[in-house]
Amino acid sequence: MADPSTLVIRNGTIVDGTGRAPFTGDVGIRGGIITEVGRVAWRGDREIDATGLLVTPGFIDIHTHYDAQAMWSNRLDPSSWNGVTTAMIGNCGVGFAPCKPEDREMLVALMEGVEDIPEVVMTEGLDWNWETFPQFLDRLDARQFDLDIVAQVPHAAIRVYVMGERGFRREPSTPEERAEMARLTVEGMQAGAVGFSTSRAIAHKTLAGEPTPTLGSAEEELAVIAEAVGQHGAGWLQVISDFDEPEEEFALLRRVAARSKGRAISLTFAQRENDPKRYKRLLDLLDEANSDGVRMIAQVMGRPIAINLGFELSINPFCERPSYKGIAHLPFAERLALLKTPEMRAKLLSEVTEDPMLRRRLNSYDRMFELGSPANYEPHPEDSLAGRAARAGIPVEAFVYDLMVAGDGKTTLYRPVTNYVEGNLDVCLEMMRHPNTVMGLGDGGAHYSFICDSSTVTHSIMHWTRDRTRGEKVPLPWMVQRLTRDAAVAIGLEDRGLLAPGYKADLNVIDYDRLAIGPLEVAYDLPAGGKRLIQKIEGYAATILSGVVVQENGRPTGTLPGRLVRGVQKAPEVVRIAAE
Repeated sequence: MADPSTLVIRNGTIVDGTGRAPFTGDVGIRGGIITEVGRVAWRGDREIDATGLLVTPGFIDIHTHYDAQAMWSNRLDPSSWNGVTTAMIGNCGVGFAPCKPEDREMLVALMEGVEDIPEVVMTEGLDWNWETFPQFLDRLDARQFDLDIVAQVPHAAIRVYVMGERGFRREPSTPEERAEMARLTVEGMQAGAVGFSTSRAIAHKTLAGEPTPTLGSAEEELAVIAEAVGQHGAGWLQVISDFDEPEEEFALLRRVAARSKGRAISLTFAQRENDPKRYKRLLDLLDEANSDGVRMIAQVMGRPIAINLGFELSINPFCERPSYKGIAHLPFAERLALLKTPEMRAKLLSEVTEDPMLRRRLNSYDRMFELGSPANYEPHPEDSLAGRAARAGIPVEAFVYDLMVAGDGKTTLYRPVTNYVEGNLDVCLEMMRHPNTVMGLGDGGAHYSFICDSSTVTHSIMHWTRDRTRGEKVPLPWMVQRLTRDAAVAIGLEDRGLLAPGYKADLNVIDYDRLAIGPLEVAYDLPAGGKRLIQKIEGYAATILSGVVVQENGRPTGTLPGRLVRGVQKAPEVVRIAAE
């Protein structure tokens, strides 16, 4: 790490992460630690004039999938473009360690299907110079990044490591195998992981359609691991589940959490189209569990989880039709040229998407919108593609097709799949305000070709505190607290997330009025020329990590002070003494 020099940020509007009202002042930093907040009398080796700008703690993203990207890149963007200074990897039970050489293809296939990272990208980008989870952490520890990362032990990886193909095929584990999984989990946490993660989601599959190895894992398997985490005495358990049988599933996970003897269990909550009131029942159950002393937390998001569709992207409204499948392999320019011909247009408009589930996702034009620039994540229902086509007097699929092929053929469509049943974001506000929720689910480093939610951190600041016109907004200090201190405490990193003496010097200097999210773009910058969706961000005057400026006016400075954070971190002793 570069030796941090002294730094003073002058005359900023300080939003310190506590939720209290902003105030004007300075922040003094020495050796990567905040030493003073208020008025700083001494001069720093570098000074930043923050007059008229916000100064906040660095944002903490508790749900990312940079497990692979961290091995081939020092830059964990797009998260680092969004003011994120700490990101948690190893979510949803998927990852690359522990892993025996003969099992690598299974874990790659799983990550390819579950998190939409192309196999060729991982094959070229991963050097696999580890087997155990501690070795994986050592490999990360030797690297430098533009943000800090913290890891979890992934259930799928340890299941395959212990059981081989039997584990991948979801066969039941024996008591001995469960004990070994628990041992490996604790070994990983002793080496520096801050949690254990698993998936119980039916949508998590390989491209060949094989479910994630952890789907339907026996309650006892989860409970034995949870007990071991409890005995370790630190960290949490992260779970994503469909909650198709909400009461039964929640009860199972509550029993697992209770077996952990005090460790928190984090669950993904969202409003689903097929049962839009289910999240309310789950929030009630969450309240009951916490009232009874069983710590359970819901991860929620400030906007819909959505898919993006376009002819340059991996999915579009016509991608499951025979004529499109015949040209899908072509380079984008050749494909677009064919799509612009009257013959191809007529063919695709005459065909249908056969699979009912895919048809609901790809052809529900009353729930699909043009994303636009700037991107609009709370569009009016009447501005759906169906609504616009009706007003234009054009059959909806013809309207959609012509919109997509116009110009450079890069029009992006936006299909919310959660949190948008009523056509607004009021449900997100309800979940964000709930006392037992934490904000996350940005999924940076995953879903490269049709989801781009890393900007949800910036969107949460912009939309909910400044730009929203279709309902209630929230105070800026409250939102900053949710994205900083609340997230830090949830995952056990109590050394960061506040602007106060003794805390880690991770900060953002933000031009609040200029804060903006750019249009979706396709970048071909992954290993082997793989593509990913990105959004450029404006308005971050500086992002500071461990007292070092890593991003300035939207550009990386070239410094890489970010490191693996091993284990939970205590709050600074000096602050605790001062508070007493």
